[in-house]
Amino acid sequence: MKSAITLRDLTFEWPDGTVALAGVTGTFGDGRTGLIGPNGAGKSTLLRLIAGDLQPTAGHIQTSGQVGYLPQNLTLRRDVTIAELLGIRVILDAMKAIESGDVNQRHFDAIGDDWDIESRADEALHQIGFSADDLDRRVAELSGGESMLIAITGLRVRRTPITLLDEPTNNLDRATRATLAEFVDQWPGTLVVVSHDLELLEHMDAITEIYGGSLETFGGPYSAWKEHRQQEQAAAVQAARSAQQALKVEKRQRIETETKLARRERTGKKAQKDGGIPKILAGNRASRAQASAGSLRSTLDSNVDSAQAAVDVADARVRVEEHIRLVLPDPGVPRGRRIAELEDEDLTIVIQGPERVALIGANGTGKTTLIEQLVRRTEPVAGRPHGRLFTELAGFLPQRLDGLDEDAGAVENVQAVAPGTPAPTIRNQLARLLLRGDSVDRPVRTLSGGERFRVSLARLLLADPPAQLLILDEPTNNLDTASVEQLAEALDAYRGALLIVSHDLAFLGRIGVSTVVELDQRGRMHQHRDLSIVT
Repeated sequence: MKSAITLRDLTFEWPDGTVALAGVTGTFGDGRTGLIGPNGAGKSTLLRLIAGDLQPTAGHIQTSGQVGYLPQNLTLRRDVTIAELLGIRVILDAMKAIESGDVNQRHFDAIGDDWDIESRADEALHQIGFSADDLDRRVAELSGGESMLIAITGLRVRRTPITLLDEPTNNLDRATRATLAEFVDQWPGTLVVVSHDLELLEHMDAITEIYGGSLETFGGPYSAWKEHRQQEQAAAVQAARSAQQALKVEKRQRIETETKLARRERTGKKAQKDGGIPKILAGNRASRAQASAGSLRSTLDSNVDSAQAAVDVADARVRVEEHIRLVLPDPGVPRGRRIAELEDEDLTIVIQGPERVALIGANGTGKTTLIEQLVRRTEPVAGRPHGRLFTELAGFLPQRLDGLDEDAGAVENVQAVAPGTPAPTIRNQLARLLLRGDSVDRPVRTLSGGERFRVSLARLLLADPPAQLLILDEPTNNLDTASVEQLAEALDAYRGALLIVSHDLAFLGRIGVSTVVELDQRGRMHQHRDLSIVT
């Protein structure tokens, strides 16, 4: 397969000296490649380097053509227009300038061969329910899923030879994810996708994993890679056990031999003392015995060292997954306590006690609008569902993760909501959330999506006083598979009420959702008692 992207000894350090990538070498070929790895491994940083958004500290990047890039934090930019989101604003402005009589060469350079860009954009937008008439609308008017799909559509319209997508299915409902999968199947040129969406990864030609600072590529979709990795790990675990057993054998032989040598030495000394052997002969025998014992000890020590080295190599191949283990304060929510309610013209749903409620529905049905109205306690919009809180202790995790102090570290962000909690205690709790070392002191803006999420989650779970209700908007965005499991563990430890917006039905099933509220295309609420009715 021809290499479209080549990395040679690529290293990147953040301004504070934190190393994000060190000496990474590898290639991405033509076709569709899924880039996977644990949160914080450097996937988003790698894409930003390839896109030119960051410059490497050392090493080289070579690409076979122009690069188009969809960033992970796309939905933080709420003030941009759809034309900007599509990436065609500059071309459209240049065309308008020429139409008004400005024939400056820079306008022609901006347009290039894209004189038909508006008609192409209109055609592509119609496929996702928009048109060229919407080009001046702002992202703040759109749902997160709509923003993401429009940005992806822009990359299709611009037709760059190489395209990088960072978590493209974030905020997308199931129908829109299916549309994206169709786009991916038909994508021309080279496509590199960072994603934790297992269904999307099934549409890849190859999977490249970044782990421990190295890139490893496997031909085939995610399921084939996973089977390969499981077999490899099973073999690694068995090899580690065998190596440990071999080390025990070598150590036991070393001890047994030392015991025999000590017994032989005592016997020789006793014989010499009893006078049964001439003194000169006894001395010669003792010298030979010492030399033989020294040689034997050296051989056995070498065997033990070799066995220990084999154990170290085998253990290094075995991956150990960490788990979140939080000790959370009890928010004290009695079962009969009225916490919140959701209401439209036909239905009122009460969240009572430590109940777990899921809010689901297609993109654009108003899920985020509803919970933002609930959290901000703003006036209801006529004809739309609205909510009401009956507690002052409600924590909110927004879809865009935009409630953090970007220039402060994780400890400072948590201290802002728990001012009475000592910093060492916060550090200990952050470590239980798998945030430790330099990551808790670096500015939040330099963290990966998964790390940013854990800081936001820590602000909710560690707030003092503790929240009686947690409201989470698409909490599994940007999280790898292991982190989703860890989030479920963390929420399982929480003893208050939950209201969660999510398209991830498997995740909702793992956290014990008891009530499902579904918004239809008209924004009307429907109540279900379990997830089985949702398709």
